[in-house]
Amino acid sequence: MPESSGSSETLLEIGEREILNRLKKYMDDGQIDNDTALIKNCKKDLIINTDLMVEKVHFSSRTMTPEDIGWKAITSNFSDLASSGLDKVLSVTIGLIAPPSTSWSWVNRLYKGMTNALEVYGGKLIGGDISKGNEKVISITAIGSQGPLDLHRSHAIPGDCLVTSGPHGLSRLGLALLLEDKVLETKHVSDELKAIAIESHQHPSAPIKALKSLINCKPTKIPWRAAGTDSSDGLLEAIKSICISSNCKAIIRTNNLPTHKDWPKGNHWDKWCLNGGEDYELVISLPLEWANEWIKIMPLSKIIGDVKQGSPEILWENGKEIDSKNYLDFEHFQNK
Repeated sequence: MPESSGSSETLLEIGEREILNRLKKYMDDGQIDNDTALIKNCKKDLIINTDLMVEKVHFSSRTMTPEDIGWKAITSNFSDLASSGLDKVLSVTIGLIAPPSTSWSWVNRLYKGMTNALEVYGGKLIGGDISKGNEKVISITAIGSQGPLDLHRSHAIPGDCLVTSGPHGLSRLGLALLLEDKVLETKHVSDELKAIAIESHQHPSAPIKALKSLINCKPTKIPWRAAGTDSSDGLLEAIKSICISSNCKAIIRTNNLPTHKDWPKGNHWDKWCLNGGEDYELVISLPLEWANEWIKIMPLSKIIGDVKQGSPEILWENGKEIDSKNYLDFEHFQNK
């Protein structure tokens, strides 16, 4: 996807000082005049997350515009905050590495995408850094305040249900569609599913609304206890992380995988659902009564399994172990 018309100046031609000067328009006056950013005490616990997006690993100009990349860089971080029990997004800092030949237009459009996400989800851009490198790398540090529900991965207990906030595999399908993957030639994919999948890959949503609904529907007699993470690295990886932190095992309901209503059948499609990655949905372990209330107000959410006592592992309900290596599709540093 080529860049739209705009400044043809490169970062090498502009220089670091002028780049930073131009980026000031995305921040409050005087925000980056110092080497540090002031965060006024909000009298609440803070949650902080840093995420990287690397060119040719997380994004490509072949499948995403600079605005898409900027949007996704922000929402992927906010997904992590939501999966920890976010109350409110406060601020973000941005680190950018780019080749000197990168056009100013690309950088400007990247920041526009980030600003668009901040306008939707809240938070202010308060600073960052920029340097040169061989590939584009975006590092976002996001800061938020902690809400009443501490969704730590270690809070799952036997008897809980495992619930996801929405369907999985959509981002992976979107990538395949954008790359015209030949595997799609043998399967009919509805126009509705195609559109949703591409949107999920290029313009994902952070699950903040899902978190708010989870908090608001908690039954009065149920304590503020639930475990959670997001599925940015794949559904199985999310479940595995909860099992390891909570020292328990998960039983997955074979016929209740969280897929779109038009999702095709088959092992390949199950693989994309289970470990396609970058779905940015909440994966929560919580009491059944609370889970049922959440499903009532979140129609796309689904109970996908149960937490049982035992060593950390993931099993199908027939007792067969789910080896995540057989479903591996998205993992950093995996052998291709």
